[in-house]
Amino acid sequence: MSVRELVVLGTASQVPTRHRNHNGYLLRWDGEGILFDPGEGTQRQMLRAGVAAHDLNRICVTHFHGDHSLGLAGVIQRINLDRVPHEITAHYPRSGQRFFERLRYATAYRETVALTEAPVAADGPLAVTPAYTLDARRLSHPVESYGYRLTEPDGRRMLPDRLAAHGIKGPDVGRIQRDGSLHGVPLDEVSEVRRGQRFAFVMDTRLCAGVHALAEGCDLLVIESTFLDEDETLATDHGHLTAGQAARVARDAGVRHLVLTHFSQRYSDPEEFERQARAAGYAGELTVARDLTRVPVPKRR
Repeated sequence: MSVRELVVLGTASQVPTRHRNHNGYLLRWDGEGILFDPGEGTQRQMLRAGVAAHDLNRICVTHFHGDHSLGLAGVIQRINLDRVPHEITAHYPRSGQRFFERLRYATAYRETVALTEAPVAADGPLAVTPAYTLDARRLSHPVESYGYRLTEPDGRRMLPDRLAAHGIKGPDVGRIQRDGSLHGVPLDEVSEVRRGQRFAFVMDTRLCAGVHALAEGCDLLVIESTFLDEDETLATDHGHLTAGQAARVARDAGVRHLVLTHFSQRYSDPEEFERQARAAGYAGELTVARDLTRVPVPKRR
């Protein structure tokens, strides 16, 4: 059975706390797993969440600050220790190549797995598969940072009443899907476009064009909200977003489910992030992320 969900492994910005691990997020997309920003302790959080090294197909790093990348060493070594039988691809800013290499070879171990390095140097598609297209967009942070967006190809939904009206049934349904028409009846007459699902992952950044492009029309948006609105100046100075800013991005982009995360340890009340997001006008589904939370991708309308 296909599963599309976000598994939250860690939610703390800069330093872990008693209740929040460094960042770490796994997107399960049918039979694939994409690990985003594995901070320190990600390998242990995977164990607690029931995520195995075999579940990983891609690793996507937004930037090389420690809370988003220090877990790479352990995760990569675990992939090799467990002899994952399939190729795993790592995406990360090309400007951080030296950091990736240091983390990949931080200690001695036996390499047993084909880990493909696919660094990001510009906006655009990183991978095109039958199941999705993975794109990157540049963000605005003191170090080079990219956000990621996964887009499922549009499909078609067959309409039973229209099929019946034209007497199309059984094997003929497959034929019209394959050929585009049947006995003069075009496919458009008996079906409609089924919009592909969309997911975006936006970490450390100020407001910029890349944020809005990544969020546009998403079913599920994972976005940093390091600061509360009263600290907006501080957020901008350090290259971050507030809860209200993230919520307004989601509101304007038509996001169906918003996940706020990457919280500064200065705040003790997580519910304030939700209050400020609602005050900013976001009315869709909203999750203030906690470690080990699982968030399903919304079902298609």
